[in-house]
Amino acid sequence: MPEMRITIGGREFEVACQEGEEQFLRSAAQLLDSEASAVISQSGRMPEARMLLMAGLMIADKAAGLEDKLREVEERAMLAERVAANARANPERVEVPVIPDVVTDTLAEIAARAESLAARLEERAG
Repeated sequence: MPEMRITIGGREFEVACQEGEEQFLRSAAQLLDSEASAVISQSGRMPEARMLLMAGLMIADKAAGLEDKLREVEERAMLAERVAANARANPERVEVPVIPDVVTDTLAEIAARAESLAARLEERAG
């Protein structure tokens, strides 16, 4: 089991981890060190246990906030999926108006008359 030295809030600690977990431990230590440094800069020197407690609480608070946001996003995604499923199950009926035959027949007759008039005008002009 590998042993590593990590620095948290200016203090060094010897810790052990599972083989292959060294990078994860380094990342976690950096996160904790960042919070511990913030605690120390605001409060000054304090006992090791209190520094670690405060830094841990700050990280836990951030994690809780992220969990709340994740839960909100998951709820929105589930709602969107329910809406989409409902739309697929109950598609909205769209009616397209059909032009009555009498209207199309009348338009065809008007077009024929216009063509006839155009032909007569061409004859007179030519």
